[in-house]
Amino acid sequence: MFADRFAIAVLAAIAIAAALTFRDYGLGWDDYTHSQYGDQLLALYGSGFSDDRVFSFVNLYKYGGGFDMVAALAAKALPFSLFETRRLVGAAIGIIGLFVTWRLGRRLGGPFAGLAALILLAVCPLYYGHMFMNAKDAPFAMAMAVMLLGIVRALDEYPRPGVRTVALLGVGLGLAFGTRVLAGVMAPATIVALLLIVATDIRANGIKAAALNGVQFVWILLPALALGYIIMGLLWPWGIVSPLNPLRAAEYFDTFFEKPWEEVYLGKQIPVPDMPPSYLPVLFVHTLPEILLGLGTLGFAGALVFATRTSIAINRRAAILLVALAAILPVATAMIMRPALYNGLRHFIFVVPPFAVLGGLAFIWIVHRVRTYGVAALGLVSAMFIAGTALPIVELIRLHPYEYTSFNLVSGGVQNAQDKFMLDYWGLAFKEAAAELKKSLSLAASEKAPGNRKWVVAICGPQPGAEQSLGPDFETTYNQKKADFAMALGTFYCRHLQAPIMATVQREGVVYATVYDFRGRTLEPLTTQPPP
Repeated sequence: MFADRFAIAVLAAIAIAAALTFRDYGLGWDDYTHSQYGDQLLALYGSGFSDDRVFSFVNLYKYGGGFDMVAALAAKALPFSLFETRRLVGAAIGIIGLFVTWRLGRRLGGPFAGLAALILLAVCPLYYGHMFMNAKDAPFAMAMAVMLLGIVRALDEYPRPGVRTVALLGVGLGLAFGTRVLAGVMAPATIVALLLIVATDIRANGIKAAALNGVQFVWILLPALALGYIIMGLLWPWGIVSPLNPLRAAEYFDTFFEKPWEEVYLGKQIPVPDMPPSYLPVLFVHTLPEILLGLGTLGFAGALVFATRTSIAINRRAAILLVALAAILPVATAMIMRPALYNGLRHFIFVVPPFAVLGGLAFIWIVHRVRTYGVAALGLVSAMFIAGTALPIVELIRLHPYEYTSFNLVSGGVQNAQDKFMLDYWGLAFKEAAAELKKSLSLAASEKAPGNRKWVVAICGPQPGAEQSLGPDFETTYNQKKADFAMALGTFYCRHLQAPIMATVQREGVVYATVYDFRGRTLEPLTTQPPP
């Protein structure tokens, strides 16, 4: 079928783009620590569990480490550096998430709905940008999509899900809970969808028959729970060392676990535990592509209406309701519970795939409605969809490799957002800034560090990432008093210095990083306040 072949072509094009560009992405705040976590997990298994340093490694042992282990293993086999390999593995996992989203949309709405969902997610800068460089949240989004597909299939096959569905659900459960204990947020949505089926079953067949169906459903799915627990244990060994450890991790993350810092939201510096309830919806409205935002919202409203249509099979209604709740309930819960919110939407990337599925379903509903008005109307809708997806594609190209910092055109783009929100909060721009500094020094043959020492670069931002990007000829420090140069992110906590500028990293007129020349000058403080 044309739609399926086109979807495969889209996935292939993304894979080619990823293979050509994965080296472009810099290192952020957490990359170095996560690489160590992967090594320590491998040491745990390689030592027969005698080397258990990983169980006390910063706070990462409270997360699953599947991505970090896979990246550490891949780095031993592939001809790339460790951090290049991590980018490549991240891209591969992101593409798996795209594939799963396609299959989920296809199952619920047919081949063209699946294709539309795939395209909507693929052109979303939040998803595409994070899949290269986010070791926690992007893999978690993929894992949650796998689990959601497994639950949808189970509901669709209620009360006797097949063996493949049970296996898929088990894999999804293991991947999701083995990545982050936050996977439990799927439980309320699943319970509501299941109760809809049971309530309808009771009305149609009576309490006894409905109870038997429910018991049979749970019994058949028990192997999925066992498989999920095994996979979770492999990815997150600390999670099964004690049966209560997942609860301890949930309790740990329920309260803010770091020294509070401030981030910019709507032009104000706000402590991250005190972010207002508007934080998530405002950022989603400002950052999601307009076409995804519009179609996804329409799809959510349509799913709620669809769930009430008694003329439609209850299994299908419950499955679509589940997807709608999976996209909205985590956001609504966060708005009510008020956890610490920071780094934009990175902790909520996992709601974007189901939202894209809702968008795909809405697009197909529109197509079916306008088809009756003739070929011209259908062509107009298709042209609008193509134009709507072309806008974020252009933005992806213009911002590369900082796609994750994108703000949509309605919000004014990154130029309008630079003083209102955090942009390069991950600090990826240091890779490009380091390359510009080294290029500038290499062009001047007389530019040698005095006294046969290394060049010293003061850093306002993630120092490990800067150190990796600069290489062995440079020393990094937070102490600007002994520095030759300074590298600073274009964020509010990095001071705009009066020293000569050697290089800037810019996109769309916005400065992401600056390199200053401190040689022979009175040195200025780099920061306006301590960075996070």
